[in-house]
Amino acid sequence: MLLQELFTSARMKIPLESEDKAEVFEELVDLMVRSYDLSCRDAILAAIEEREAKMSTGIKTGIAVPHGRTDALSRMIGAVGVSRQGIDYDALDGQPVKLVFMLVGSGKDSELHLTMLRKLARLIEFPRFCEEMLAADGPEKAYSLLRSFEDMALAGDA
Repeated sequence: MLLQELFTSARMKIPLESEDKAEVFEELVDLMVRSYDLSCRDAILAAIEEREAKMSTGIKTGIAVPHGRTDALSRMIGAVGVSRQGIDYDALDGQPVKLVFMLVGSGKDSELHLTMLRKLARLIEFPRFCEEMLAADGPEKAYSLLRSFEDMALAGDA
């Protein structure tokens, strides 16, 4: 599975309206529920909140990767959000978050979950990817960037 299969333009919110972590969780979970036509909103939100309670997923300056797993899903789902003003996120570095990648997988498939987190970690290590995602003027541009950088990473060129 590729990140570009999860994070389509329909699953990107630019700009986010949220001002804090709880709001961004609600906003992106609602986007996923609509985009994937799901009825298990509360289980998805609970999975994200449960994982976040262990340690902040604000992992790198300006970037958060909230994620979780739930038996309410039979597949991996995802959404991306870009905040223009920054979100009070309780990140490990204390800085506001502007780029959020949310992943939620099946409770039965931990291997796919870890694989997707590794793929995402590889992309966000490239400063140009993050800079260009933050500058994207809408979901279509952000999706095009994600596809380009993921394709380069797969080819070993990124």
